[in-house]
Amino acid sequence: MSQLDVVLLGHTPDPEKAVAMAARLCYSDAGIGELLDQLDQAEVTRLVRSLRDMGHLSPLEHASFSFGISGVSRALSHQLVRHRIASFSQKSQRYVSESRFDFVVPSSISRNAEALRLFIGGMREIQGWYNAMVDLGIPKEDARYVLPNACTTQLVCTFNARSLLNFFTLRCCSRAQSEIRELARRMLGLVKAVAPAVFEKAGPPCVSEGRCREGRMSCGGFGGPLDGADEPGMHNGPGS
Repeated sequence: MSQLDVVLLGHTPDPEKAVAMAARLCYSDAGIGELLDQLDQAEVTRLVRSLRDMGHLSPLEHASFSFGISGVSRALSHQLVRHRIASFSQKSQRYVSESRFDFVVPSSISRNAEALRLFIGGMREIQGWYNAMVDLGIPKEDARYVLPNACTTQLVCTFNARSLLNFFTLRCCSRAQSEIRELARRMLGLVKAVAPAVFEKAGPPCVSEGRCREGRMSCGGFGGPLDGADEPGMHNGPGS
């Protein structure tokens, strides 16, 4: 059975130093080598926190992070690619066969025995339609039109740190859809390990600012610790 998985494939070397260097360069006539020599870790952390807290975020765009994501649904990927200040590469259903596609089962369905029976039955029926059309000579790029949003996919995506902060603000919120919220929390845990000052206050406004922006749509509470831990919500199941 496939499961949601995300790995940090790579990032800007010493991302916080790159951010601090970019900020310092704007206000100094010193050369780059001299500026680098002046930036010990304490100064890097101080500068990054100052930029973050003042909302001067353009230097954060010089730090980038690439993730490998698998075991997620097409429903999730359709949400993910709406974050336009990022780059995405996704497994193609035009060229890759889905003759035995895996699928994601929302927790609300998995907790209801009758709903789960209907859902899995539907996935098996769709699988049969897809395979039958391919056997009839229909190109995979056209047969895929019957595939469900639950079908799993894989992606590589790259964000800069500023865009990631916005992503975490929106997708770590308890009102975000549960599958992408779980992904966002895992991604946050990964980048905190390599850029702690940049992301130490990252998350929904109730965590980062101590207030909720959702007005009457507020969940009425706080999102809890954002440590990248797994959150129950979505379950993955194999196709037939």
